Amino acid sequence: MELSSTPRTTLHRHKERGQADPGELRAVLDSGMICHLGFTTARGPVVLPTAYGRDGDTLYLHGSSANGAFKTANGQQVCVTVTHTDGLVCARAVFSHSVNYRSAVIFGAAAVVSDDDERLHGLEVITDHLVPGRWAAARKPTKKEMAATSVLSLPLDEASVKIRAGGPADDEADLALDVWAGVLPVTVTFGEPEPDSGSAGKPVPAHILQRTENRPAAVR
Repeated sequence: MELSSTPRTTLHRHKERGQADPGELRAVLDSGMICHLGFTTARGPVVLPTAYGRDGDTLYLHGSSANGAFKTANGQQVCVTVTHTDGLVCARAVFSHSVNYRSAVIFGAAAVVSDDDERLHGLEVITDHLVPGRWAAARKPTKKEMAATSVLSLPLDEASVKIRAGGPADDEADLALDVWAGVLPVTVTFGEPEPDSGSAGKPVPAHILQRTENRPAAVR
């Protein structure tokens, strides 16, 4: 089964970079941490960065109840993007410079999760997406905290994935130029855990150490 092909997901430039395998979509989402949610308001378009998590074919986004953005997006067609920068591609000609990247774009009708059980589940998915195992280790939200938190859900039915990898694509005439060309890789890593004053001297939990090893979140 391939990713949906709709007027919104059809690629018009560099179609060869498009990925039809749903596994590529899951891989891009599961290895990211922040998404950007775009929607339209009475005052104009808005794009917000927020934490997210994926459970099967549903994307959950985290927000505050005090922020009216999720209420505005509820029931509306939205666009969510996740992008990874993997390298800066330095070519011999400025025009041929590029970026190695992995990106996912999801379209669909967003819904504010109102069911308490699903909302709690969505928060668990988001928490464990960022730090796998953290939900089980930390205190669960109180009713007051739940009231202050919003969760938005979005199906993954309509999505596109685009990936660029490899070196520069210089014109043949430029290959003889005395200009260095190649790729400057970009990686995201976690540093050493920094305990707060109340955790000084305590051993670092296994799930935190696992995250510093850059192991991906479990695929659901």
